[in-house]
Amino acid sequence: MFFQSVSRRTALGAVALAAAIAITAPQAISPNLAFAQQERPESFADLAERLLPAVVNISTAQNVEQPSRPLPQLPPGSPFEDLFRDFFDRGQRGEGPRTVQSLGSGFIIDPSGVVVTNNHVIEEADEIEVILQNGDALPAQLIGRDPKTDLAVLKVSSDVDLPFVPFGDSEKSRVGDWVLAIGNPFGFGGSVSAGIISARNRDINSGPYDDFIQTDAAINRGNSGGPLFNLDGEVIGVNTAIISPSGGSIGIGFSVPASLAENVVAQLREFGETRRGWLGVRIQSLDEAIAENLGLSEPVGALVSVVDDTGPAGAAGIQTGDVILSFDGKDIEEMKDLPRIVAETPVGDTVDVEVFRDEEVLTLPVTVALLDEGGEGEETSEATEPEAADENPLSMRFEDLTRANRAQYSIDQDIRGVLIAEVDPASAASERGIRAGDVLVEVGQKEVESPADASEQIALAQEAGKKSVLLMINRQGALRFVAVEFEK
Repeated sequence: MFFQSVSRRTALGAVALAAAIAITAPQAISPNLAFAQQERPESFADLAERLLPAVVNISTAQNVEQPSRPLPQLPPGSPFEDLFRDFFDRGQRGEGPRTVQSLGSGFIIDPSGVVVTNNHVIEEADEIEVILQNGDALPAQLIGRDPKTDLAVLKVSSDVDLPFVPFGDSEKSRVGDWVLAIGNPFGFGGSVSAGIISARNRDINSGPYDDFIQTDAAINRGNSGGPLFNLDGEVIGVNTAIISPSGGSIGIGFSVPASLAENVVAQLREFGETRRGWLGVRIQSLDEAIAENLGLSEPVGALVSVVDDTGPAGAAGIQTGDVILSFDGKDIEEMKDLPRIVAETPVGDTVDVEVFRDEEVLTLPVTVALLDEGGEGEETSEATEPEAADENPLSMRFEDLTRANRAQYSIDQDIRGVLIAEVDPASAASERGIRAGDVLVEVGQKEVESPADASEQIALAQEAGKKSVLLMINRQGALRFVAVEFEK
């Protein structure tokens, strides 16, 4: 089964999906037949007729060098030497580039000829054409593209105003709403399919800002970049990917929501690139055990594992171990909410950030900086012999960091803490992903500098009656919090 871009040439990777849903209904809910009849349209014909002229086909051409054929080693005097020399000489020189073509979809959002499509439709293209519903083919200029959301903006010139469609408010769309998908599946331009919104806020691991609308409207290869419409004729999504074992639609398609796409498109039109907000933190999700150790009643928010001291968060006083609960008045229900909300915040704006620290909620003003799209999203004393820790209830063995074990596990000299030298494979620590070679930096949000120090803090947490203890682990420079349950 595959997640794939819905163009004719791109597949994004194999993904296995499984879902089990249990529903308990204490009593049957009677269907409201009058409501159902009122909401179900008799036909989409009038709506499709109105929208089709604004949906376009995208044709691209890319020049690809032909691989050379090596000249075989022929024995001297071979009768084939003269016969095939010219053929193999041409092979050695190569036969020049060949043209690779692909098809996708798009839609016009401005009568002057501004077209939205997917980045993967036009990526690496040497020539781009926009083909209108009447068959006219117009050369297109690339205005800007954003690989992180798989969006691109093109511009075509026309002597007349072109039909266009507006973006709608995708946040108002609900699971179960009717939608139309229009595009160029398998090269059959102007194809219309209908379905419903199957789910919202889908994360398919295609990028840092995943927030897809899932639909069962038929989407196939070639639909990439085409619009997903509501019944008001507004674009609420840009069709981008499908799950399919064969390349054809099985009723699971994904669209970039208009709430995300509209802001990206506006920036590409104005600047030719995206200008996203940057906070300067590395974050992770919380689970029940981590929340309990921090004093939170439930695992909500984004846990800060690293703060860039040169970034906005460092300047505002955000610290490692803080839990960001809201950003600019928007609640952070899950970790993945924060990157998208920060990215959509205008650069230079000063906003309030609520953080949970030491069982208190603090409000810190943060001035959002510009994200560098090309960058990343964000002396120890040594003993002669390593000191081993006493027995501890987490079934791990600790050692001082030494020159030898730093070299063994490729641990940088500036990393401080205690080496985790051994982890019982049957322990809770092992189940949580901790392994030999990790560096223990904190126990219960207190720094540890020696094996004895680490064991003491673990023992204190257990004596306090906690079910688990919060550890900060450094693995080759990457910090993360892990809550490990005590052995029963």
